[in-house]
Amino acid sequence: MKKFTLLLALIFTTISFAQTISSKQENANVEQYALLTKVNQYYPDITLNKTITNFYADGKIIDSQQQFDLKGTKFSSYKLGIEPDNKKLLFEYVSDETGKIYGDVSVFNGNVLRTTFSEKNNSIEVSLNGKSVFQKNL
Repeated sequence: MKKFTLLLALIFTTISFAQTISSKQENANVEQYALLTKVNQYYPDITLNKTITNFYADGKIIDSQQQFDLKGTKFSSYKLGIEPDNKKLLFEYVSDETGKIYGDVSVFNGNVLRTTFSEKNNSIEVSLNGKSVFQKNL
């Protein structure tokens, strides 16, 4: 009987916490586009694109990603995501020339801080407002 009661409690708890997740391709909202514009100003390799796919859970944005047509470009993969608070952006791109490059860009107090990891060069770079402030080869 205790096992049955525990099983029912688990089922009802799971049902009550279930979320409806959906996605919608749309124009970036004002805050998202402001972040993209600010980041692109200092780091032009982060592509500026107005179309974005927002993922919603119960009506609130939980993740945002951009899709790119890579035909005719040097990239075999290019991913860009925006966190829900519109203060941080995650990126990852791959090309024969650069290998896999990934990292994040954060905006705080009007400054743009970027952390970049390069698998081909086995290096880490930290930049502030487009200028390298730290670089380390591992």
